[in-house]
Amino acid sequence: MGASLLAAAMLLGLVGCAAGPVIGDHLPEAAGGLPAGAPARPATPYQYPAVHDMPPPRDTKPLSDEDQAKLEKELQATRDRQAAQAGDDAAADEEQPAVAKKPATGAKAGKTR
Repeated sequence: MGASLLAAAMLLGLVGCAAGPVIGDHLPEAAGGLPAGAPARPATPYQYPAVHDMPPPRDTKPLSDEDQAKLEKELQATRDRQAAQAGDDAAADEEQPAVAKKPATGAKAGKTR
């Protein structure tokens, strides 16, 4: 008797793992099924992205030492040009007269009674 009960429990456990319609979809809500307002399951299961697939090899080759040195020089020249331009802009800002501010009064000036 105990062996047949154990076999039946194992069979029910395996049925719960089977792919296909879920048993809980057909049970009443009180018995652990889905609520009445639950959306239906999608017709096709969700396709997960292939995260373990390796991307194809690149068709570009790494830079040679000469190409890398050339690019570094171009970047340095661009940086110097921008720094010079920023310096010119800062000098132009200094030439414009500053707006005079009113002295602070009241609590902002730190006065106490």
